[in-house]
Amino acid sequence: MTSGCKSIAILTHAREDFDANESFLKLLIPEWERQGITIFALRGTAEFRPADVAIMHVDLTVVPAAYRALAARFPVTINGRVDDISKSKVSTHLVRRGDGYDGPVIVKTDLNYGGRPERWLTRSASRLGRLRLKIESRLPWTWSGALDVSDYQIYERPSDVPRVVWSNSRLSVQRYLPERDGSFYCLRQWLFFGDREANTLCFSGEPIIKASNVVKRERGLPVPDELRAMRARLGFDYGKFDYGLANGEVILYDANRTPTRSRDIAVTPDVTAIGIDLAHGIHSFVPSPRYA
Repeated sequence: MTSGCKSIAILTHAREDFDANESFLKLLIPEWERQGITIFALRGTAEFRPADVAIMHVDLTVVPAAYRALAARFPVTINGRVDDISKSKVSTHLVRRGDGYDGPVIVKTDLNYGGRPERWLTRSASRLGRLRLKIESRLPWTWSGALDVSDYQIYERPSDVPRVVWSNSRLSVQRYLPERDGSFYCLRQWLFFGDREANTLCFSGEPIIKASNVVKRERGLPVPDELRAMRARLGFDYGKFDYGLANGEVILYDANRTPTRSRDIAVTPDVTAIGIDLAHGIHSFVPSPRYA
């Protein structure tokens, strides 16, 4: 095997403080440091500092061109091919008006994570940005497209969806195909880094599942081949896929290249072990001699 990875650059937005956020990636860093790898964050595009590997960690749905150009300067960029994670690009079972589907649907923001990172960036960018958000906050969500994750809307059929939603590019409509286990709603979360992975099944009594309403978790489940094929098609090296199994199909709800660790999830020994194992996935990109 070759000499391996000695340094990792984490590429973040100029207005993002990587040290202050709850990025899951931070759970991998102690293991990399134990292996003698130097880790540093590059905020914005003004500075270039060479590294063996860069990790694209700009927390926006669409990566701006300047950050893609910076990433191209590194010999290896993890998630360098994942430019756009809007739901219209990554989610399966999307519904178009008049496509013949007549079952339950769920309306979400097309932007990742309810568009929160984009709203934060707009708010912090300028006074005009703050004014724009203030105006949008007074509009119905059907017009503004501002819909928090916990407020995603479920309808019995497409004909119940407000007409304006269909022409609003900030919103997406997906077949509502929840996985059920008795009285529980289920959400599967596949977290991966290179060839390392953790697959978890979450149970909740609520149809919109969040870390705060999960009542139990099962870990170590097999990953469907169909989901692996989706990852390959979308070009993900690192990330988290939220999905379910319904009617014998894999339903990909969301794909995230910058997964976070919810404050509702404690850093237990199990979670720490997942971080350590995922960290070893760096050697999928830059081989290294065996380590203790």
